[in-house]
Amino acid sequence: MVFLTLTNLIRVRGPDEIWRKRKIFRLAAAYVGRRRNCYSVAVRNVHRALVYATKARKLKKDDMKELWNTRITAACEQHNISAFTLKEGLDRSNIMLNRKSLSDLAAWEPRTFECLAAVAQKKLELDGFIDGVDKKHPTGVNLNLKDVMLETWLKEKK
Repeated sequence: MVFLTLTNLIRVRGPDEIWRKRKIFRLAAAYVGRRRNCYSVAVRNVHRALVYATKARKLKKDDMKELWNTRITAACEQHNISAFTLKEGLDRSNIMLNRKSLSDLAAWEPRTFECLAAVAQKKLELDGFIDGVDKKHPTGVNLNLKDVMLETWLKEKK
């Protein structure tokens, strides 16, 4: 910023204040009235908005986790297997998929999810696992997977 007189430079209290205020006014550009034009009011409103934005980022992550868990649980109920049993069977089969991947498969590729549920069920049957939630052997959709040679693959990984 160019100052024509020395008096104006002194009144502004240096270049740092100009840039600090400009940053606040840019963040307050969408506001209406004094919230936009008056620095002291703009600072308060911008600070409040930034606090809400920070909290919202955490809440968004929590909402997405909840959505993914809901999708996985619903898909597991369709295939008569609990979500814990599915995750345990996939871990024992060395199939490392996170919540987001599993929920996307459950929502958009149900056949693939059905095969994953069958793999998890078969692996837990081979290991003799009893579900801690249901206190019984995992049940699932009995699929004809002999063409895929599933049993030999699962026995190798043991």
